[in-house]
Amino acid sequence: MNSLDRYMARLIAVPLFSTLLISAMLLVLDRMLRLFDFVATQGGPISVVWRMLANLLPEYLGLGIPIGLMLGVLLAFRRIATSSELDVMRGVGMSYSRLLRVPYVYTMVLALLNLGIVGYVQPQARFAYERLRFELRTGALGASIKVGEFTHLGNRMTMRIEKSRDSGRELSGIFVHAQTQKGDWLGVTADKGRFYRTDDPDVIIFRLNHGVLIHNRPEFPAPRVLTFSQHDLPIDLPKFGSFRQRGGDDDERTLPELAISGHSKAAPPEQRNASRAEFHFRVTEVLCMFLLPLLALALGVPPKRSTSALGVIVGIVMIVTYFKVSQYAQSVGELGRVDPLIALWTPLAVFAGLTFWMYYVIAYVPGGQPIGALERAFDKALKAVTRYLPNRRRKHAVAA
Repeated sequence: MNSLDRYMARLIAVPLFSTLLISAMLLVLDRMLRLFDFVATQGGPISVVWRMLANLLPEYLGLGIPIGLMLGVLLAFRRIATSSELDVMRGVGMSYSRLLRVPYVYTMVLALLNLGIVGYVQPQARFAYERLRFELRTGALGASIKVGEFTHLGNRMTMRIEKSRDSGRELSGIFVHAQTQKGDWLGVTADKGRFYRTDDPDVIIFRLNHGVLIHNRPEFPAPRVLTFSQHDLPIDLPKFGSFRQRGGDDDERTLPELAISGHSKAAPPEQRNASRAEFHFRVTEVLCMFLLPLLALALGVPPKRSTSALGVIVGIVMIVTYFKVSQYAQSVGELGRVDPLIALWTPLAVFAGLTFWMYYVIAYVPGGQPIGALERAFDKALKAVTRYLPNRRRKHAVAA
């Protein structure tokens, strides 16, 4: 690798990894607030939020890596174009194909990484995320007792705690109401209490100190009242079923599993279509990355004597639009209205045709500019706005 390749590698690396970091942080922060609310509502431990966010990262990287690659290459070519370095390189006989050598090294490495993520890591992480949601809803991760609120432990017990200290180990101001299958009910108030484990994993002991217990049964003429200094109250933990096996949803299957399921004659047509649509969606998502350096070059070189950043906006809009169209095509393929092979590869073919045309215009047409018409329209609109604002301020000044 010569000095030019090292220079291009540095120019691409900074915006590429910056985009990945910023996009991942924004997506994580957006989801973090909802996860905190969900976990708090379900009464689970807050630590599970970080595990759920970690399982969501592969899904975010599946889209963040292509966008980061495109912006890294686009901003690198924009920098050398606006600083006239590109003119020098072209003047000494260096072609655009030669300048794309380093971007395609990045592309091959990131495409392999993205293939591993969307093909193998993301399905496993998706399953782990859904399992955590299930465990939160069923209480398998442990329920937290909210201070000052009534907490239901199963269908037969209600509890309220006034104060909690020492990370929940010391409880005070306790009220418990419990019912048995025989029709009995217990009402207990106590000054202090603490939970203890037992040999039975389905039962815990709630040891209460200095309180009053009221026991009522249908045949009792009046409820019995007991004052105690210490009383052990057994609590049956709520039962919950086991989570389903991985593969219940096509999002949770790896690429080889999708290929087998999509061609299995024993599977119903709906399942085969869904598996094939998911398989082709992931494959086209990875192959699309090999078009991004060409698109970034075509959009990153602005017209002469121009510093317009319109190409950056157009590039982001194009890649996001392509992914949204692919998601819609995947849904159509899953329904069986269009063969998944046609539904998913047609948008890629259209995107590839547009990309190759834009690269041909910038590389082989003298003075060619693929978005020249958009640049001119953008310049006219910008000039109209700049003329309108001073006139507007001048009229307000005269009226004043």
